[in-house]
Amino acid sequence: MLQSKNAINPVDILASLSWGESEDLEFKSAKGGIPSDLWETYSAMANTQGGVILLGVQNNGLVSGISDPEKLKKQFWDIVNNRQKVSINLLQNGDIQVVAHPNGNLFAIRIRRASRRERPVYIGQNPLTGTYRRNSEGDYHCTEQEVRRMLADSAEDPADSHILEGFTLNDLDLSSFHQYRNRFASHNPSHPWLAEDDIGLLKKLNGWRSCRKDGNEGLTIAGLLMFGRDETIREGIPQYLVDFRERLALDPNVRWTDRITQDGTWQGNLYQFYHRVIQRLGSDLKLPFELDQLMVRKGESVVHIAIREALVNTLIHADYQGQGGIIIEKYPDRFEFSNPGSLLISFDQILRGGVSECRNKSLQQMFTFMGAAERAGSGIDKMRSGWNSQHWRLPIVREQTLPDRVMWTLPMISIIPEESLDRLKLRFGAKFSRFNKQEVQALVTADIEDYVDNARMRQITDLHAADITRLLQSLVAQGALCQDGHGRWTQYTLPSKIDSPHLALDSPHLDSQSLHLATDSLHLDQNDENREKLELNQRKLEEIAAPARKSGALSRSKMKEIILLLCKDIWLTRLEISRLLNRNPDGIRDRFLTSLVDSGELELRYPDKPNRADQAYRTVQKEEKIYEYLK
Repeated sequence: MLQSKNAINPVDILASLSWGESEDLEFKSAKGGIPSDLWETYSAMANTQGGVILLGVQNNGLVSGISDPEKLKKQFWDIVNNRQKVSINLLQNGDIQVVAHPNGNLFAIRIRRASRRERPVYIGQNPLTGTYRRNSEGDYHCTEQEVRRMLADSAEDPADSHILEGFTLNDLDLSSFHQYRNRFASHNPSHPWLAEDDIGLLKKLNGWRSCRKDGNEGLTIAGLLMFGRDETIREGIPQYLVDFRERLALDPNVRWTDRITQDGTWQGNLYQFYHRVIQRLGSDLKLPFELDQLMVRKGESVVHIAIREALVNTLIHADYQGQGGIIIEKYPDRFEFSNPGSLLISFDQILRGGVSECRNKSLQQMFTFMGAAERAGSGIDKMRSGWNSQHWRLPIVREQTLPDRVMWTLPMISIIPEESLDRLKLRFGAKFSRFNKQEVQALVTADIEDYVDNARMRQITDLHAADITRLLQSLVAQGALCQDGHGRWTQYTLPSKIDSPHLALDSPHLDSQSLHLATDSLHLDQNDENREKLELNQRKLEEIAAPARKSGALSRSKMKEIILLLCKDIWLTRLEISRLLNRNPDGIRDRFLTSLVDSGELELRYPDKPNRADQAYRTVQKEEKIYEYLK
């Protein structure tokens, strides 16, 4: 924490402007006027999730102030409206404000997320060389591939409407197409398109298209994706991958209890994948006894509908030229849906619902006519409705960069689980009864999901972003939460150490001096020798993790090596590992821990309950494998 009286509190500034902590935040001194690197940040924020730039503040948070706000404002408007300098002006008058501070005025600039048709936002004349994006470590220059993906998303023609040169009807699995026709007829038996022959119906669905500009005619990307044969899809769309993994086994040596992927035993198109996966996802969900208008028992509950919406949403919004493919995973306590590509609408628009921006409109139409999708932007509402019906925690959406991916998690966990309340009551004692409903929700989220942030609270409450910031900061002031980071990347965790059951004191923040590991966690037995190992080996663990903390990007093999060294002879939780490495806990789990457990290199402390919140990991000792100490 900054101690100087001259230091700015960015949370107070954003809250006073009602802009909220959901915004990313950047400090710039502006001593000589508009700093030149401001425009890189402008581009980066616009191409990511938006943000706020505060001029008159040094990188260390000390206020230097600006001498002539009006002059600076005119200079800014002149440049941002100059198409030779910046590709587009995203700002309105209310997005620039002068903020009074005892040590000098500050200049606040709010930059919204650009829409898909406005991206890429770039500086100079060439998008391939002037486009930036933002991650937790700052602005970075986009690769040509990233820029071309943004340009493709901004095009008026949907990504899946392009004609594939050289592909014909012979590249389709006609059995899949005829099954689709039957499903279409069952859903809407009087639809006039059903009178068409195969090529006619395929044209109506935009699976086969004629281009008015050049007269070309042929199979579209959508047609190949939905009805193609496995080998022809791989030929036409090399990055295509669909993978369903069911992970229900208690035995950590069992990687999955069921899997559906392109193994050559079935035609790996989206129609076949959808039907196989939707049956697996809802196979063990209890069905309520409900009758429809024809007095026939319904085949779906609102939970089934929510799962179906999540699956279709993943398939129709994916960037099939992106990396990683479609990954669907089923766990005992949650469903996870992941697809390549970025969000086409802002986070706030997703939460509001009713807005439909689809990357693959032809696929959306195909799923709609078979009764599996809608075009009203109601998918998130149906997902929430289904989960609310069971009093489960609301779905989580996260966006990742490098590579671009969107991840939805549907947790089948109570909104306020009793076991979580018991842990928090034990931790805080009588003080816990003084927290209000929203504060309890924040604490429970931090307990169950390892951390809570502004974005997650906006998904599970109806509070404004600025009000959530105040709520979380109040919990920090009370010692109930600890803050790490600032702006959009601010995360709040439960304190890792408490002196009594009534007051949490120590912060888990990473800094260059000390790492506060969760050595006094309530999940560990009070006489657990593992705590002693943590205390005795803290400095050594910091030394092992240092290469990861100092470098923003390490090779996958090097990160695995570091994790295995950290966990050698000692149990570490996911949160403890992520703090040592200065990485996101979810990313550490998804990219490393799960695969290391699957490969038998890490073992679980609680193998019979692999998904418990305090799960810990230890390196499996193998005599034939020797790890070199990292220098």
